[in-house]
Amino acid sequence: MTATGESGTILIIDDDTALCELLEEDLSRRGYQAWTALNVTAAREILHQQDIDVVLTDLNMPGISGIDFCAELHANRPDLPVVIMTAFGSLETAIGALRAGAYDFVTKPVDLDLLALSLGRAFQHRLLQEKVRLLKDQVRRQDPADELLGDSRALKTIKEQIARLADLDTSVLISGESGTGKELVARALHRQSHRADHPFVAINCAALPETLLESELFGHVRGAFTDAREKRQGLFVEASGGTLLLDEIAEMPLALQPKLLRVLEDHRVRPLGGSHEVVCDVRVLAASHRNLEDAVAEGRFRSDLFYRLNVIELELPPLRERGNDILLLAQHFIQQLAQRFNKSVSGLAQPVASCLLSYHWPGNVRELRNVIERALALSHHDRLTLEDLPEQLRHPSADMSLPVMGDANSQILPLEEMERRYISHVLDRLDGNRTMAARLLGIDRKTLYRKLKED
Repeated sequence: MTATGESGTILIIDDDTALCELLEEDLSRRGYQAWTALNVTAAREILHQQDIDVVLTDLNMPGISGIDFCAELHANRPDLPVVIMTAFGSLETAIGALRAGAYDFVTKPVDLDLLALSLGRAFQHRLLQEKVRLLKDQVRRQDPADELLGDSRALKTIKEQIARLADLDTSVLISGESGTGKELVARALHRQSHRADHPFVAINCAALPETLLESELFGHVRGAFTDAREKRQGLFVEASGGTLLLDEIAEMPLALQPKLLRVLEDHRVRPLGGSHEVVCDVRVLAASHRNLEDAVAEGRFRSDLFYRLNVIELELPPLRERGNDILLLAQHFIQQLAQRFNKSVSGLAQPVASCLLSYHWPGNVRELRNVIERALALSHHDRLTLEDLPEQLRHPSADMSLPVMGDANSQILPLEEMERRYISHVLDRLDGNRTMAARLLGIDRKTLYRKLKED
């Protein structure tokens, strides 16, 4: 074992067979697994076949110097620390080794204890680099607390689809009602992809007039139009290497759609008023709350552009179909906003929870956040109460509430059947969470289980 209590693999490169054997024996005794190579060719083969943690190489070898080989490794394997052995312990040699990317260098004749210390530090450096890489990857792939929060089956399906599609460069059409989190899904696709270290750029195609939208997307040269006083690169170039989200794509002017189609197919963009094309490496995501197929049928959207964008479609569920996610999101918004408002509100009163679950949520998650923000601003209690909610939630109109028993023309049912259907409805809304269902129904769990068995 090393001084740090960790074992690792070390590749020794030296044309002196006796020295290689000595070092291999000593390092094995210290807990390392050592491999030896008499030349760089053999070393490359071992590196290709084995998982090596640290390279220990002589400075002077036939064919290529240790410093040149170190530079080669540093360019191709920057995570692999290299320690150089040299009989020439000059300042110039040390500087050359460090410039080539060496982690450390030791002088010959080799002091085995000092060498072990150097290799131990190099090995720990390798472990630390690997931990940092894993943590960065974990952070990159996990959802921030305020994004895609929920545990419903519908949302789990979306998260699974995101994980499968993230590293593909193909276009994705994200559809769903307003407020369902289409941009959050786009950001998740970007964050979990190999493009995560490059820009994520979003633009609302409905927010700009045609000329300005064209300039924003494709850029313009100086003098392209009246206010074009200087050259400007468009969002396709700005997002190069990353992801571009075209939100509300259904609102894109028909005249711009052929130009967008060409950029998607050729990966080249011509700035407004320009004579040359610029290469752009961008993954394009599109989002819309409108049905693009209807827009195609009505002649408002080109069919060829629709098929180019709709390689894969992610359809987001409305909040009313996400059951208990409504309460999870509400609680999250309370914790998030209470701190901003400097209030001690910690949760929901039970009638509020029941009210939130029975509401239709036409504005989806965006509307829920606004409702919680308003309620927190008005609240004088440690939990939100019905009085804190807006009128449309406390007294929803018939078309905004969720029907449970059918319409006015449905048959009159026995009370037990009505009770059975209502319990089933509540369980469906809560994704089968019986504890929460019993709480909202005002009965204990044993009673709920008994009623379920009676069915």
